[in-house]
Amino acid sequence: MRSVPNYHHPYTFLFFIFVFILFPAFSVSAKTLSSTESLTISSNKSIVSRNGTFELGFFTPGSSSRWYLGIWYKKISIRTYVWVANRDNPLSHPNGSLKISDNNLVIFDHSSNTPVWSTNLTVGTSKSQVVAELLDNGNFVLRDSNNNEYLWQSFDFPTDTLLPDMKLGWDKKTGLDRVLRSWKTLEDPSSGDFSTKLETRGFPEYYVFNRESIIYRSGPWIGNRFSCVPEMKPIDYMSYTFISTNEEVSYSYHMINTDVYTTLSLSSIGTIQRQTWIEPAHTWRQLWYQPKDICDNYEKCGNYCYCDSNTLPGCNCIRGFEQRNDQEWALRDDSAGCVRKTNLSCDGRDGFVVVKKMKLPDTAATVVDRGIGLKECEAKCLKDCNCTAYANTDIRDGGSGCVIWKGGLLDIRSYANGGQDLYVKLAAADLDVKITSHGGIIGSSIGVTIFLLITIIIFGYWKRKQKTAITIQTPSVDQVRSQDLLINQVVLTSERYISRENKTDDLELPLMEFEALAMATNRFSDANMLGQGGFGIVYKGVLPDGKEIAVKRLSKMSLQGTDEFKNEVRLIARLQHINLVRLLGCCIDKGEKMLIYEYLENLSLDSHLFDKIRRSTLNWQKRFDITNGIARGLLYLHQDSRFRIIHRDLKASNVLLDNNMTPKISDFGMARIFGRDETEANTRKVVGTYGYMAPEYAMDGIFSMKSDVFSFGVLLLEIITGKRSKGFYNSNRDLNLLGFVWRSWKEGKGIEIVDPIIIDSSSSALQTHEILRCIQIGLLCVQERAEDRPMMSTVMVMLGSETTTIPQPKRPGFCVGRSLPETESSSSTQRDDELSVNQITLSVIHAR
Repeated sequence: MRSVPNYHHPYTFLFFIFVFILFPAFSVSAKTLSSTESLTISSNKSIVSRNGTFELGFFTPGSSSRWYLGIWYKKISIRTYVWVANRDNPLSHPNGSLKISDNNLVIFDHSSNTPVWSTNLTVGTSKSQVVAELLDNGNFVLRDSNNNEYLWQSFDFPTDTLLPDMKLGWDKKTGLDRVLRSWKTLEDPSSGDFSTKLETRGFPEYYVFNRESIIYRSGPWIGNRFSCVPEMKPIDYMSYTFISTNEEVSYSYHMINTDVYTTLSLSSIGTIQRQTWIEPAHTWRQLWYQPKDICDNYEKCGNYCYCDSNTLPGCNCIRGFEQRNDQEWALRDDSAGCVRKTNLSCDGRDGFVVVKKMKLPDTAATVVDRGIGLKECEAKCLKDCNCTAYANTDIRDGGSGCVIWKGGLLDIRSYANGGQDLYVKLAAADLDVKITSHGGIIGSSIGVTIFLLITIIIFGYWKRKQKTAITIQTPSVDQVRSQDLLINQVVLTSERYISRENKTDDLELPLMEFEALAMATNRFSDANMLGQGGFGIVYKGVLPDGKEIAVKRLSKMSLQGTDEFKNEVRLIARLQHINLVRLLGCCIDKGEKMLIYEYLENLSLDSHLFDKIRRSTLNWQKRFDITNGIARGLLYLHQDSRFRIIHRDLKASNVLLDNNMTPKISDFGMARIFGRDETEANTRKVVGTYGYMAPEYAMDGIFSMKSDVFSFGVLLLEIITGKRSKGFYNSNRDLNLLGFVWRSWKEGKGIEIVDPIIIDSSSSALQTHEILRCIQIGLLCVQERAEDRPMMSTVMVMLGSETTTIPQPKRPGFCVGRSLPETESSSSTQRDDELSVNQITLSVIHAR
């Protein structure tokens, strides 16, 4: 039997008086809010769902003085907000309350006795009392106390998060169009620049907007997922629902296992992401996010053109189409797209080419008929002169339904796994092409092979006949020319066929003339110089059409030779990511080797971070955003790109910044490709930059993803402290920057190492906490033993979470450091930038 306290006992009574007088913030939870009750900030009361999963109450983000009414998960350790009521009308002081007034939920500011937020219901004439309740699924509802009819519900007004059973989309009955809108920043829940909306026209799909501009498109719902979210695979604990009728167009998901917590949210940087709570690790695990790479960007390539992150260039014309503007295409400006080689005849002679594993084109202006199959769809498209392509609306059970495009085909991309077949209409003259991209077939690749074999056999038979013939007849000039032409055609066709099969080994890159680059850079004048390093000089150039470029002219005495040059071209040309620099072309001319990059207005990170004037513009939020961008780029190299790539020279001067201060990793001259089953490799030529190299790499020539993680950790600590790792020295005689940070951290003085520009007495407690967490993450990355360092995927989780438990770091690696002053000898004959460790020559390349 449960014991019942004796409230009449004088000590018990005094105890409760003591609690309520001295601790007014003592939390009291309720299940509902009646019309005679109120929820005040000062009482610290809250409303909790019956199953204890969700809690509703007032909160302040960080140490802000602004107060909001919100809903968060109660059962998990990380405070995760899923809904905010007055996101754009916060209370400026803790003198407000939530109450039911005139059958409406209202937040009152008691200082001015005015409402700052309301449900704004006009049908407030219910005969019985109304009550507010937080349901088990996180839906906050206002209902009649005598029945379960909802007068209002928070699920109709989402903020940045879509919870299970919450709908995204349009409802004709209520006139609601439910959209997600991001928080402005991690600390500011007000409406941000990014929004997600389900487009109801044509073949429905959802878009992500940056204000009014589309930045990402999900592709249409194709039966079991959205077309361009291949990661959206069936999960045993969750099911999806998509409704498309005249009355409603919506998407939602339902939890089969209610013990699993998962959300779909729009972040403050514009990514739509699916996360699941992992209880043992006490963290949110990201299942997928979009946009992920450069091909996810809306209309990355123009009309009749698809993006492929594994090809060079990334934009490719659909078979039967050609580049609209060759000059712009050569410079990787693919926005002009492609045009037909041959106009359609519309007389029944036109046909179709199938391109496989594609993200379907933008579907806003399409015609959908779910009652017919693929053959009927083809016939319908052939009869319509305006029809340019068709596909199935549902890929399940072999495919069904019909969607027809009229006009251009925009925002297409290919997938290694995922997507679906798209049938594009071509003129009869262009149907002679045998092989389409991604396996699309008009004839057959087998047919090409058979043709080549037959031709070679005939040629061999003819040659043997020539040798064994008793009577030799001298062929005519025309016969010789015909035979040579046949041989050349066979050889050319074979080479093209073979090169198509081995295109990863011989990628092409636009070659530019030396004279054109000389003119663009004003004959490589000093006035155009952007920077100088061990490999050469980088110049700004302007092409005749006004396009700005950056030209890296390698020094003839540079340590980066032809092999490194080819390596950089081959590697970076294959990479497509928003946080990697874009290579436009190259030049090889009489000993000159040059790389042409996109021009980035804000130059390199080190030009801001270590400059007394520019560094003042780098507040903590900018530095944190730059850190996240670098981490995403490195994660792409290690995990998400087609090839696993180890950069080996990550440093501040190799991170470039665009006009929006978006970081882009550059300089892949020292990078190495890893196989998917490789974890580390060894080299006797250790080349890197002083202060950034991992101990195992500098000492033993062993490099891996963990050596890149070490470099990232050093870079993160530079971003926080504003101090260079290379050449670091302080009066406390620390070995290097890592030693300085480590000693301060161990002494509990971590905040003292932070760049004074980004932290002062006005800094919020949340910002200070975030900075200290980043110092801890940086120290984890630079631990001496490679196996102790986290992978970049783990680093991303730690950076993205405010309260995830982070392990305590161990001692960092100090294998290559600046000697202490008393041990330096003026008689030393060894150069500072050349070190020999364990018989390995270490060529240290100075920062550019």
